[in-house]
Amino acid sequence: MSFVEDAIKFHAEKNGMLAVASKVPLRNREDLSLAYTPGVAEPCKAIKENKELSFEYTCRGNTVAIVSDGTRVLGLGDIGPEAAMPVMEGKAVLFKTFGDVDAIPICIDTKDTEEIIETVRRLQPSFAGINLEDFSSPKCYEIEDRLKEICDIPVFHDDQHGTAIACLSAVVGALRYVKKDIKDVKVVVNGCGAAGSAIGRLFVSMGFTNVIMVERVGALYKGIDAPLDKMQLHLSEVTNPNMEKGTLADVAKGADILVGVSGPNLFTKEIIASMADKAIVFGLANPVPETSYDDAIAAGAAVAGTGRSDSPNQVNNVTVFPGVFRGAIDVRARAINEEMKVAAVYAIANLIDEKDLRADYVVPDAFDPRVAPAVAAAVAKAAIESGVARVEVDPEVVRANTLKRVGR
Repeated sequence: MSFVEDAIKFHAEKNGMLAVASKVPLRNREDLSLAYTPGVAEPCKAIKENKELSFEYTCRGNTVAIVSDGTRVLGLGDIGPEAAMPVMEGKAVLFKTFGDVDAIPICIDTKDTEEIIETVRRLQPSFAGINLEDFSSPKCYEIEDRLKEICDIPVFHDDQHGTAIACLSAVVGALRYVKKDIKDVKVVVNGCGAAGSAIGRLFVSMGFTNVIMVERVGALYKGIDAPLDKMQLHLSEVTNPNMEKGTLADVAKGADILVGVSGPNLFTKEIIASMADKAIVFGLANPVPETSYDDAIAAGAAVAGTGRSDSPNQVNNVTVFPGVFRGAIDVRARAINEEMKVAAVYAIANLIDEKDLRADYVVPDAFDPRVAPAVAAAVAKAAIESGVARVEVDPEVVRANTLKRVGR
Protein backbone atom coordinates (compact mmCIF):
# COMPACT_ATOMS: atom_id res chain seq x y z
CA MET A 1 0.00 0.00 0.00
CA SER A 2 1.07 3.60 -0.58
CA PHE A 3 1.58 6.07 2.25
CA VAL A 4 -1.64 7.84 1.26
CA GLU A 5 -3.58 4.58 1.52
CA ASP A 6 -1.90 3.73 4.83
CA ALA A 7 -2.81 7.14 6.25
CA ILE A 8 -6.44 6.89 5.18
CA LYS A 9 -6.73 3.38 6.62
CA PHE A 10 -5.10 4.49 9.89
CA HIS A 11 -7.75 7.17 10.43
CA ALA A 12 -10.70 5.27 9.00
CA GLU A 13 -10.54 1.81 10.51
CA LYS A 14 -11.57 3.00 13.99
CA ASN A 15 -13.56 6.07 12.97
CA GLY A 16 -10.85 8.46 14.08
CA MET A 17 -8.33 8.36 16.89
CA LEU A 18 -10.35 9.37 19.96
CA ALA A 19 -12.97 7.80 22.19
CA VAL A 20 -14.61 8.54 25.55
CA ALA A 21 -13.60 6.20 28.37
CA SER A 22 -15.11 6.07 31.85
CA LYS A 23 -12.81 6.41 34.86
CA VAL A 24 -15.30 4.72 37.17
CA PRO A 25 -17.03 1.31 37.16
CA LEU A 26 -20.79 0.85 36.82
CA ARG A 27 -21.24 -2.62 38.29
CA ASN A 28 -24.41 -2.29 40.34
CA ARG A 29 -27.15 0.01 41.58
CA GLU A 30 -24.87 1.57 44.20
CA ASP A 31 -22.33 2.58 41.55
CA LEU A 32 -25.14 3.98 39.42
CA SER A 33 -26.55 6.01 42.30
CA LEU A 34 -23.12 7.55 42.96
CA ALA A 35 -22.29 8.23 39.33
CA TYR A 36 -25.68 9.65 38.45
CA THR A 37 -28.90 10.27 40.35
CA PRO A 38 -29.11 10.92 43.25
CA GLY A 39 -25.39 11.09 44.11
CA VAL A 40 -24.37 13.40 41.28
CA ALA A 41 -26.40 16.19 42.86
CA GLU A 42 -23.87 16.53 45.70
CA PRO A 43 -20.91 17.79 43.64
CA CYS A 44 -23.38 19.96 41.67
CA LYS A 45 -24.49 21.70 44.87
CA ALA A 46 -20.91 22.11 46.07
CA ILE A 47 -19.78 23.63 42.75
CA LYS A 48 -22.77 26.01 42.79
CA GLU A 49 -21.38 27.46 46.01
CA ASN A 50 -17.74 27.44 44.84
CA LYS A 51 -17.09 27.28 41.09
CA GLU A 52 -13.41 26.52 41.68
CA LEU A 53 -14.44 23.03 42.82
CA SER A 54 -15.32 22.23 39.20
CA PHE A 55 -11.58 21.74 38.67
CA GLU A 56 -11.55 19.06 41.40
CA TYR A 57 -14.93 17.35 41.09
CA THR A 58 -15.15 17.07 37.29
CA CYS A 59 -13.00 16.24 34.29
CA ARG A 60 -12.54 19.98 33.74
CA GLY A 61 -9.38 19.99 35.83
CA ASN A 62 -7.47 17.92 33.30
CA THR A 63 -9.20 18.87 30.06
CA VAL A 64 -8.13 21.28 27.33
CA ALA A 65 -10.16 22.42 24.32
CA ILE A 66 -8.35 22.35 20.96
CA VAL A 67 -10.19 25.02 19.00
CA SER A 68 -9.89 25.75 15.28
CA ASP A 69 -11.83 27.31 12.43
CA GLY A 70 -9.81 25.37 9.85
CA THR A 71 -8.51 28.45 8.04
CA ARG A 72 -4.78 27.63 8.15
CA VAL A 73 -4.32 23.90 8.55
CA LEU A 74 -0.75 22.57 8.21
CA GLY A 75 0.32 23.31 4.64
CA LEU A 76 -3.22 22.85 3.39
CA GLY A 77 -4.59 26.34 4.00
CA ASP A 78 -8.28 27.15 4.45
CA ILE A 79 -9.90 23.70 4.28
CA GLY A 80 -12.80 24.27 6.67
CA PRO A 81 -13.73 22.94 10.13
CA GLU A 82 -14.71 19.42 9.07
CA ALA A 83 -11.44 18.84 7.22
CA ALA A 84 -9.50 20.26 10.15
CA MET A 85 -10.82 17.58 12.53
CA PRO A 86 -8.12 14.93 11.82
CA VAL A 87 -5.41 17.41 12.78
CA MET A 88 -7.23 18.36 15.98
CA GLU A 89 -7.70 14.67 16.81
CA GLY A 90 -4.01 14.07 16.24
CA LYS A 91 -3.17 16.98 18.52
CA ALA A 92 -5.40 15.47 21.20
CA VAL A 93 -3.54 12.15 20.92
CA LEU A 94 -0.23 14.00 21.42
CA PHE A 95 -1.59 15.86 24.45
CA LYS A 96 -2.60 12.56 26.03
CA THR A 97 0.49 10.57 25.07
CA PHE A 98 3.12 13.10 26.06
CA GLY A 99 1.40 14.98 28.90
CA ASP A 100 -1.59 12.91 30.03
CA VAL A 101 -3.78 15.92 29.27
CA ASP A 102 -7.28 15.11 28.05
CA ALA A 103 -8.02 17.25 25.01
CA ILE A 104 -11.24 17.73 23.04
CA PRO A 105 -11.25 18.86 19.37
CA ILE A 106 -13.71 21.69 18.74
CA CYS A 107 -13.91 22.88 15.14
CA ILE A 108 -16.07 25.99 14.77
CA ASP A 109 -18.15 26.66 11.67
CA THR A 110 -17.45 30.38 11.39
CA LYS A 111 -14.60 32.60 10.23
CA ASP A 112 -15.95 35.64 12.03
CA THR A 113 -13.54 36.84 14.71
CA GLU A 114 -16.25 38.03 17.10
CA GLU A 115 -18.25 34.81 16.79
CA ILE A 116 -15.13 32.72 17.45
CA ILE A 117 -14.22 34.76 20.54
CA GLU A 118 -17.75 34.56 21.92
CA THR A 119 -18.01 30.82 21.25
CA VAL A 120 -14.77 30.07 23.06
CA ARG A 121 -15.68 32.38 25.94
CA ARG A 122 -18.92 30.47 26.45
CA LEU A 123 -17.03 27.14 26.47
CA GLN A 124 -14.74 28.24 29.30
CA PRO A 125 -16.64 26.54 32.19
CA SER A 126 -15.91 23.09 30.72
CA PHE A 127 -12.12 23.38 30.39
CA ALA A 128 -8.90 24.07 32.27
CA GLY A 129 -7.25 25.60 29.21
CA ILE A 130 -7.76 26.58 25.56
CA ASN A 131 -5.32 25.59 22.82
CA LEU A 132 -5.94 27.64 19.68
CA GLU A 133 -4.92 25.84 16.51
CA ASP A 134 -4.65 26.60 12.79
CA PHE A 135 -6.24 30.06 12.71
CA SER A 136 -5.12 32.29 9.86
CA SER A 137 -3.13 35.46 10.57
CA PRO A 138 -3.52 38.29 11.38
CA LYS A 139 -6.90 37.19 12.78
CA CYS A 140 -5.17 34.79 15.18
CA TYR A 141 -3.57 37.68 17.11
CA GLU A 142 -6.90 39.39 17.80
CA ILE A 143 -8.55 36.12 18.83
CA GLU A 144 -5.81 35.19 21.27
CA ASP A 145 -5.37 38.67 22.74
CA ARG A 146 -9.08 39.15 23.35
CA LEU A 147 -9.56 35.68 24.84
CA LYS A 148 -6.61 36.19 27.17
CA GLU A 149 -8.32 39.35 28.42
CA ILE A 150 -11.72 37.80 29.08
CA CYS A 151 -10.87 34.21 30.06
CA ASP A 152 -9.75 33.08 33.50
CA ILE A 153 -7.98 29.99 32.15
CA PRO A 154 -4.85 29.70 29.97
CA VAL A 155 -5.28 30.56 26.28
CA PHE A 156 -2.35 29.47 24.10
CA HIS A 157 -1.99 29.69 20.33
CA ASP A 158 0.37 26.80 19.68
CA ASP A 159 1.18 27.79 16.10
CA GLN A 160 2.68 30.95 17.55
CA HIS A 161 4.07 30.17 20.97
CA GLY A 162 4.64 26.43 20.77
CA THR A 163 6.72 26.96 17.66
CA ALA A 164 8.56 29.87 19.26
CA ILE A 165 9.42 27.92 22.42
CA ALA A 166 10.59 24.89 20.40
CA CYS A 167 12.71 27.12 18.15
CA LEU A 168 14.31 29.10 20.97
CA SER A 169 15.13 25.93 22.91
CA ALA A 170 17.06 24.69 19.86
CA VAL A 171 18.76 28.07 19.46
CA VAL A 172 19.79 28.15 23.13
CA GLY A 173 21.21 24.63 22.82
CA ALA A 174 23.09 25.62 19.68
CA LEU A 175 24.53 28.71 21.37
CA ARG A 176 25.73 26.57 24.25
CA TYR A 177 27.47 24.31 21.72
CA VAL A 178 29.19 27.12 19.75
CA LYS A 179 29.99 29.10 22.95
CA LYS A 180 28.23 32.33 22.05
CA ASP A 181 26.20 34.62 24.33
CA ILE A 182 22.67 35.78 23.55
CA LYS A 183 23.67 39.42 24.07
CA ASP A 184 26.45 39.24 21.49
CA VAL A 185 24.75 37.57 18.53
CA LYS A 186 22.99 38.92 15.46
CA VAL A 187 19.73 37.10 14.72
CA VAL A 188 17.77 37.13 11.46
CA VAL A 189 14.25 35.69 11.29
CA ASN A 190 12.88 35.24 7.78
CA GLY A 191 9.09 35.23 7.78
CA CYS A 192 6.86 37.31 10.02
CA GLY A 193 3.57 35.43 10.04
CA ALA A 194 2.07 33.86 13.15
CA ALA A 195 5.04 31.61 13.98
CA GLY A 196 7.76 34.01 12.84
CA SER A 197 6.34 36.95 14.77
CA ALA A 198 6.10 34.87 17.95
CA ILE A 199 9.69 33.71 17.48
CA GLY A 200 10.80 37.31 17.08
CA ARG A 201 8.94 38.43 20.20
CA LEU A 202 10.37 35.57 22.25
CA PHE A 203 13.91 36.43 21.10
CA VAL A 204 13.30 39.95 22.43
CA SER A 205 11.74 38.68 25.69
CA MET A 206 14.77 36.49 26.33
CA GLY A 207 17.24 39.35 26.00
CA PHE A 208 18.58 38.98 22.46
CA THR A 209 19.58 42.53 21.58
CA ASN A 210 20.08 42.41 17.81
CA VAL A 211 17.13 40.72 16.11
CA ILE A 212 16.13 41.51 12.53
CA MET A 213 12.78 40.41 11.13
CA VAL A 214 12.50 39.94 7.35
CA GLU A 215 9.24 39.93 5.40
CA ARG A 216 8.43 40.13 1.68
CA VAL A 217 9.07 43.89 1.91
CA GLY A 218 12.58 43.21 3.23
CA ALA A 219 14.03 43.84 6.67
CA LEU A 220 11.62 45.50 9.10
CA TYR A 221 12.81 48.66 10.85
CA LYS A 222 11.31 51.53 12.79
CA GLY A 223 9.40 53.84 10.48
CA ILE A 224 9.33 51.50 7.49
CA ASP A 225 6.74 52.56 4.90
CA ALA A 226 5.10 49.23 4.09
CA PRO A 227 1.73 47.49 4.57
CA LEU A 228 2.26 45.60 7.85
CA ASP A 229 -0.17 43.88 10.19
CA LYS A 230 -0.21 44.97 13.84
CA MET A 231 2.31 42.35 14.97
CA GLN A 232 4.75 43.14 12.18
CA LEU A 233 4.40 46.83 12.99
CA HIS A 234 5.15 46.12 16.65
CA LEU A 235 8.24 44.12 15.73
CA SER A 236 9.47 46.87 13.42
CA GLU A 237 9.48 49.13 16.51
CA VAL A 238 11.27 46.79 18.94
CA THR A 239 13.82 45.00 16.71
CA ASN A 240 16.64 45.91 14.32
CA PRO A 241 18.38 48.49 16.55
CA ASN A 242 20.91 49.31 13.83
CA MET A 243 18.16 50.02 11.27
CA GLU A 244 19.58 47.59 8.71
CA LYS A 245 17.68 47.64 5.44
CA GLY A 246 17.49 45.40 2.40
CA THR A 247 16.76 41.82 1.43
CA LEU A 248 17.37 38.60 3.32
CA ALA A 249 20.72 38.24 1.54
CA ASP A 250 21.69 41.77 2.62
CA VAL A 251 20.93 41.46 6.33
CA ALA A 252 22.06 37.82 6.70
CA LYS A 253 25.66 38.90 6.14
CA GLY A 254 27.52 38.46 9.41
CA ALA A 255 24.51 36.98 11.19
CA ASP A 256 25.16 34.39 13.89
CA ILE A 257 21.67 32.89 13.76
CA LEU A 258 19.31 32.49 10.82
CA VAL A 259 15.79 31.19 11.41
CA GLY A 260 13.30 30.57 8.62
CA VAL A 261 9.54 30.34 9.01
CA SER A 262 8.84 31.23 5.41
CA GLY A 263 9.13 28.96 2.39
CA PRO A 264 11.14 26.19 0.69
CA ASN A 265 14.77 26.53 -0.35
CA LEU A 266 15.14 30.25 0.46
CA PHE A 267 18.43 29.86 2.34
CA THR A 268 20.95 29.51 -0.46
CA LYS A 269 24.50 28.34 0.07
CA GLU A 270 25.65 31.91 -0.67
CA ILE A 271 23.47 33.33 2.11
CA ILE A 272 24.66 30.75 4.63
CA ALA A 273 28.30 31.19 3.59
CA SER A 274 27.98 34.96 4.20
CA MET A 275 27.07 34.46 7.86
CA ALA A 276 29.41 34.75 10.84
CA ASP A 277 31.80 32.04 11.94
CA LYS A 278 30.08 29.16 13.78
CA ALA A 279 26.74 30.09 12.25
CA ILE A 280 23.45 28.54 13.40
CA VAL A 281 20.73 27.86 10.80
CA PHE A 282 17.20 26.58 11.44
CA GLY A 283 14.87 26.22 8.46
CA LEU A 284 11.43 25.49 9.84
CA ALA A 285 9.15 25.72 6.80
CA ASN A 286 7.07 22.56 6.34
CA PRO A 287 7.09 20.21 4.57
CA VAL A 288 10.09 21.59 2.61
CA PRO A 289 12.40 23.75 4.75
CA GLU A 290 14.38 26.83 3.71
CA THR A 291 17.43 24.55 3.58
CA SER A 292 18.03 20.92 4.34
CA TYR A 293 20.23 19.95 7.26
CA ASP A 294 22.93 18.55 4.96
CA ASP A 295 22.94 21.59 2.66
CA ALA A 296 23.25 24.00 5.58
CA ILE A 297 26.20 22.11 7.04
CA ALA A 298 27.83 21.85 3.61
CA ALA A 299 27.46 25.63 3.17
CA GLY A 300 29.36 26.26 6.40
CA ALA A 301 26.84 26.28 9.23
CA ALA A 302 28.18 24.92 12.52
CA VAL A 303 24.69 23.86 13.65
CA ALA A 304 21.56 23.32 11.59
CA GLY A 305 18.08 21.96 12.09
CA THR A 306 14.63 21.73 10.54
CA GLY A 307 11.11 20.76 11.51
CA ARG A 308 11.50 17.38 9.85
CA SER A 309 11.77 14.11 11.74
CA ASP A 310 14.17 12.60 9.19
CA SER A 311 17.13 14.87 10.04
CA PRO A 312 18.99 15.91 13.22
CA ASN A 313 17.95 18.73 15.54
CA GLN A 314 14.25 18.54 14.81
CA VAL A 315 12.35 21.56 16.09
CA ASN A 316 9.04 20.04 17.12
CA ASN A 317 6.10 21.58 19.02
CA VAL A 318 5.41 18.21 20.66
CA THR A 319 8.30 18.97 23.01
CA VAL A 320 6.36 22.03 24.15
CA PHE A 321 2.57 22.05 24.42
CA PRO A 322 1.98 18.83 26.44
CA GLY A 323 4.38 19.93 29.17
CA VAL A 324 3.29 23.58 29.08
CA PHE A 325 -0.35 22.68 29.62
CA ARG A 326 0.51 19.94 32.14
CA GLY A 327 2.38 22.45 34.28
CA ALA A 328 -0.21 25.19 33.81
CA ILE A 329 -3.23 23.10 34.75
CA ASP A 330 -1.45 21.36 37.64
CA VAL A 331 -1.18 24.74 39.39
CA ARG A 332 -4.54 25.81 37.95
CA ALA A 333 -2.97 28.79 36.16
CA ARG A 334 -5.11 31.66 34.92
CA ALA A 335 -2.80 32.34 31.96
CA ILE A 336 0.36 31.27 30.16
CA ASN A 337 2.64 34.30 30.34
CA GLU A 338 6.09 35.23 29.06
CA GLU A 339 7.80 33.96 32.22
CA MET A 340 6.28 30.53 31.67
CA LYS A 341 7.31 30.47 28.00
CA VAL A 342 10.91 31.42 28.80
CA ALA A 343 11.00 28.81 31.57
CA ALA A 344 9.89 26.18 29.04
CA VAL A 345 12.68 27.20 26.64
CA TYR A 346 15.41 26.68 29.22
CA ALA A 347 13.82 23.51 30.60
CA ILE A 348 14.08 21.89 27.17
CA ALA A 349 17.49 23.29 26.23
CA ASN A 350 19.16 22.43 29.53
CA LEU A 351 18.15 18.77 29.40
CA ILE A 352 21.26 18.12 27.32
CA ASP A 353 24.42 18.10 29.44
CA GLU A 354 27.29 20.26 28.21
CA LYS A 355 29.43 17.17 27.61
CA ASP A 356 26.76 15.58 25.43
CA LEU A 357 26.19 18.53 23.08
CA ARG A 358 27.11 17.86 19.44
CA ALA A 359 26.51 19.67 16.18
CA ASP A 360 23.73 17.19 15.43
CA TYR A 361 22.35 17.11 18.98
CA VAL A 362 21.54 20.52 20.47
CA VAL A 363 17.87 19.88 21.26
CA PRO A 364 16.24 16.81 22.86
CA ASP A 365 14.33 14.31 20.78
CA ALA A 366 10.53 14.51 20.87
CA PHE A 367 10.44 11.02 22.43
CA ASP A 368 12.91 11.86 25.20
CA PRO A 369 10.91 10.91 28.33
CA ARG A 370 12.46 13.75 30.33
CA VAL A 371 11.00 16.54 28.22
CA ALA A 372 7.35 16.88 29.31
CA PRO A 373 8.14 16.44 33.03
CA ALA A 374 10.91 19.06 32.85
CA VAL A 375 8.71 21.53 30.98
CA ALA A 376 5.75 20.93 33.30
CA ALA A 377 7.89 21.54 36.41
CA ALA A 378 9.47 24.70 34.99
CA VAL A 379 6.15 26.12 33.81
CA ALA A 380 4.48 25.37 37.16
CA LYS A 381 7.32 27.10 39.02
CA ALA A 382 7.16 30.15 36.75
CA ALA A 383 3.38 30.33 37.10
CA ILE A 384 3.64 30.33 40.89
CA GLU A 385 6.46 32.89 40.96
CA SER A 386 4.71 35.22 38.48
CA GLY A 387 1.42 35.11 40.39
CA VAL A 388 -0.90 33.44 37.87
CA ALA A 389 -1.26 30.12 39.73
CA ARG A 390 -4.43 29.45 41.73
CA VAL A 391 -2.73 26.75 43.79
CA GLU A 392 0.87 26.11 44.78
CA VAL A 393 2.37 22.73 44.04
CA ASP A 394 6.03 21.82 44.50
CA PRO A 395 7.47 21.85 40.94
CA GLU A 396 9.39 18.66 41.69
CA VAL A 397 6.10 16.99 42.59
CA VAL A 398 4.74 18.19 39.24
CA ARG A 399 7.79 16.68 37.52
CA ALA A 400 7.46 13.35 39.32
CA ASN A 401 3.72 13.14 38.76
CA THR A 402 4.08 13.94 35.06
CA LEU A 403 6.69 11.23 34.63
CA LYS A 404 4.37 8.81 36.38
CA ARG A 405 1.34 9.95 34.37
CA VAL A 406 2.90 9.52 30.93
CA GLY A 407 4.61 6.27 31.89
CA ARG A 408 7.50 6.84 29.53
